[in-house]
Amino acid sequence: MAARRAKPRATPEPARRAARPWWQRAAVAAWAALVVVAVLAVVFIWPGRSQANLRPTPGQNVLLITIDTLRADALGSYGGPAATPALDRLAADGVRFEFAHAHAVMTLASHASILTGQYPFQHGVRDNSGYRLPPDAQTAATLLKQAGYATAAFVGAFPVHSRFGLNAGFDVYDDRFGDALAASEFAMPERPASAVVPLARQWIATRMGGAGSAAQPPQPWFVWVHVFDPHAPYRPPAPFDTQYAARPYFGEVAAVDAALAPLLEDVRTAARQTLVIVTGDHGEGLGDHGEAAHGIFAYESTLRVPLIIAELGGDARTKAAGPGEVSPVAARHVDLLPTMLDAVGRTVPFGLPGRTLLPRGERRAGSAPRPAYFEAMSGMLNHGWAPLTGVLVGRDKLIDLPVAERYDLTVDTAEQSNLFSRTPERDRLLAAALAGFAPTLPGARVAEDAEAAAQLRALGYVSGSAAAKTSYTEADDPKQLIEIDAALHRALDEAGAGRAAEAAEIYRQVIDRRHDCALAYRHLALLAWQQGDGAQAVGVLRQAVAHGVSDARVLAQLGEYLTDTGHVAEGIRLLEPVTKNPAAEVDALNALGIAYARSGRREDAKRVFERLLTVMPGSSAPLENLGVLALEQGDVTGATGYFDRAIATAPNSSRAHAGAAAAALQRGDRRAACDAWARAVRLDPSNLEALVSLGVNLVRDGRMDEARPYLTQFLQSAPPDRYAEQRRTVSRLLAGGR
Repeated sequence: MAARRAKPRATPEPARRAARPWWQRAAVAAWAALVVVAVLAVVFIWPGRSQANLRPTPGQNVLLITIDTLRADALGSYGGPAATPALDRLAADGVRFEFAHAHAVMTLASHASILTGQYPFQHGVRDNSGYRLPPDAQTAATLLKQAGYATAAFVGAFPVHSRFGLNAGFDVYDDRFGDALAASEFAMPERPASAVVPLARQWIATRMGGAGSAAQPPQPWFVWVHVFDPHAPYRPPAPFDTQYAARPYFGEVAAVDAALAPLLEDVRTAARQTLVIVTGDHGEGLGDHGEAAHGIFAYESTLRVPLIIAELGGDARTKAAGPGEVSPVAARHVDLLPTMLDAVGRTVPFGLPGRTLLPRGERRAGSAPRPAYFEAMSGMLNHGWAPLTGVLVGRDKLIDLPVAERYDLTVDTAEQSNLFSRTPERDRLLAAALAGFAPTLPGARVAEDAEAAAQLRALGYVSGSAAAKTSYTEADDPKQLIEIDAALHRALDEAGAGRAAEAAEIYRQVIDRRHDCALAYRHLALLAWQQGDGAQAVGVLRQAVAHGVSDARVLAQLGEYLTDTGHVAEGIRLLEPVTKNPAAEVDALNALGIAYARSGRREDAKRVFERLLTVMPGSSAPLENLGVLALEQGDVTGATGYFDRAIATAPNSSRAHAGAAAAALQRGDRRAACDAWARAVRLDPSNLEALVSLGVNLVRDGRMDEARPYLTQFLQSAPPDRYAEQRRTVSRLLAGGR
């Protein structure tokens, strides 16, 4: 069906406007909000409630708990099916906000809003891949640290890794959930709440008085605890696996509650009072509107989040637990930073869009509805679909897409009845409120290295680099394309479960429907490559180019595979134009450097790897490649230095340890070399070069019994077309030859 031009809107499409100065955007937003409030307040007046148990207490501790992928309707206190006694008790001790919302439906962007008190178009983080929080951003951690607080964060998954900038202001940022590539790039363990929470408890225990203690530690603290468990795939631990066998997502939620219970008890019985905030970063589709997970739509299933705020410990210990308060106030993630600062007696920085949720803030605000901006940019960034922006005013919700949507959430919480165009005046008012925010489209993405891309892919996040369009039609509306996103996630699940053939078939079906889906080509080629079929991998990517796909990652992947299959000159011809861009993909740069090295152009290779080192100073890959170059030139001392730096940068890098082994061998220390190769293999059993080098050198050292398992494993896993010579050598050694 031919694409049709979208129907004209009553107001200009706000997401397409050029950026304006912050003060000007704020003024326009305030004006638009006043207009909308004046007209809609008749419908959306909510009775004020006295949140008497929440009050500013200078010097109290602050505990922020974010539960990844947590739907509001999952918790027991919200009427959900998960057994959550610890969080239900917290709600009974404080205030539960019935109508709270995120501003983005992806982990990194949402947490950036929580910590900075800004909307995504203000802090600049729009997706899990390719964005960084600016190093000078003011966050809860930087502001509370300036106020004399000790600060620490304990996080459970890669999307909030310190590399993305959320660590600013934290004295401790514990993100030790695995830095090395797993054996399969489609499967990687997460760090469960049962591992994250004890780390936070241990840190806190050294900084606060125990139960009944009158001692007040000299320094208050701010701790952020992030747990990832409810994120797909849903694999709750015992006993929740059997209790929730039919609904494992809710089993994950129940398991998180059990893990958090001791931490909440710690602060409940402590001598110093603690402000506790618990929320989700976003929800989960669970099939609503055809979305299995999150990231594409912004319906209530993924946008609405639970929010519980309570004060525990200290003077609050004498307060009898009651039924708690249920607040109808429209709370937003941008309100959390002002709330934390207000609660500890600090001034809220001028210009933040949020307001404190403490009682005095609500009295200042009155009962007027507070517009909330939201977005979902992953479809645009990764697939080239239309960007999604929207606004909530009271319980009225506008979703701005080529096929626009408006819902009255007072009567249609499931968003089944699209009211857009039925009352044009209301449509225009909501569009004016959205235009008042003056949101801009995402800026250029930062290139991620192969390890970061693999970790995000293993967690189920598809990441592409689709070019933005100047206009979008109904054919680009995510509602028309959600089946493709669902198929891509099914393929990831199949690959992660080891069913490569099933995953490959899904990718082929996606390509048949959308010839421009770069992600499908890339992942299909990767599967073929991992199966040892280099020719097929190259063929898939050639097909993508033939269909007009110009994605830089496709070209980089093709250049890498051509180089590795012996077509070095062709790989260089493909990669050189791609890498002339100052913001070139790091994978393309790395592949070009390797191609130069294999063609004997070592100085060119060194120049590329040094460029990479400036682009990604926190990565070990450029150091490892520079070490290999130094070895090839006979500079053993220089190579050893590069590999030592690589290991210091990434202690779990199998490649760095393998390089150190090769340097040790050239120094004449075979035993040290074998020890280093053994570490490399333990870190990554699929490191075939380390496997064969370890086995062969153990044989040469007279240790055949130790060598045999490694040699056998190499024969079982090394693709014949790429390791023919090494396979012949290993077969001869296993047969008793030398």
